[in-house]
Amino acid sequence: MEPSDRALEIAGEEDARRIEVILREAARVVRVRPPLVIAETRHGFICASAGVDSSNAPEEGMLVLLPEDPDVSAQRIRERFRDLTTRDVAVLVTDSFGRPWRQGTTDVALGAAGLQVMLDLRGRRDRAGYELHYTMIAVADEIAGAAELVMGKTDGIPAAVLRGLDVAGDGRARDLVIPQERDLFR
Repeated sequence: MEPSDRALEIAGEEDARRIEVILREAARVVRVRPPLVIAETRHGFICASAGVDSSNAPEEGMLVLLPEDPDVSAQRIRERFRDLTTRDVAVLVTDSFGRPWRQGTTDVALGAAGLQVMLDLRGRRDRAGYELHYTMIAVADEIAGAAELVMGKTDGIPAAVLRGLDVAGDGRARDLVIPQERDLFR
């Protein structure tokens, strides 16, 4: 793949071909501080490198891209698991993301099948009697973060089983993406 002038400009001393893949995967470039690119993916995720990664790739120089439709991927995994085991489980497809104004990464849900991805507490009252107006818990992201602690970032464990959660539902991870009209940073 021949890198574009923009990719060459951003790359500096880095591999411009990798930057070109990032630019092609990006629906929108949000911010650049060469060679770092923060981009919006076609899924609506705002993340480093448009989700393009080389960690955990099977070969040197190979890049890993986000799934075309992570919710569909989660559903396919769920159905295949049910076919093989007759068990009905929820499935999350996750990846590690950095967060604005916070150091470190945490895993978040990219795709979901068979679970409630958000717990909407708006209108409920807290223990002191205050009515909650904005509280929505990102259940799928919290599960993703907990699972990553079990799997370990560098341990090569591809999946984790979390038991005892009452989160059955039909949400999609796409529902976690903040709607454009509510995005204060757009």
